[in-house]
Amino acid sequence: MKLIEQILEAVIFRSRWVLAPMYIGLVGGLGLMLIKFVQEFIHIISHIMEAPEQEVVLSILGLVDITLVANLLIMVIFSGYENFVSKIDVANHEDRPSWMGKVDYSGLKLKLIGSIVAISAIDLLKAFVHQSTVGIEHLSNTQMAWMVGIHFTLILSGVLFAIMDKISDTNHH
Repeated sequence: MKLIEQILEAVIFRSRWVLAPMYIGLVGGLGLMLIKFVQEFIHIISHIMEAPEQEVVLSILGLVDITLVANLLIMVIFSGYENFVSKIDVANHEDRPSWMGKVDYSGLKLKLIGSIVAISAIDLLKAFVHQSTVGIEHLSNTQMAWMVGIHFTLILSGVLFAIMDKISDTNHH
């Protein structure tokens, strides 16, 4: 019976490697974000002379949005891989991010919700700026209300996650 238990535990422990291809897929997603960033950047450059200032600002906010999503991917890839699969052996590398290896699941969760709130805020800002732009189709008041409501819900979720983590830390110490 002990042998079966050891085999079962070994299989379960090694099953964490099933996640590795998923993290490789996220690295591919990072490459896709780079392609979209370059496309948007080239679009901005090619239309900079005739584009109104508001359109340039919106386009640059789009670049910021793409960059935040890419940052989010990096956090998930590094922290998720290190927390659930294996340590990344770059301890002595000069470019190693200072947070790498220090972000646990709880910290990752808060960083993720913070990034999602920032992305939502940029999308909301873009929607508000679009509302004042003449000559384009505007969102309805209902659509804008949904966007604000969703953004508020994300903020509230982040605050509740932080409170739960604080309570959990207090109970553990």
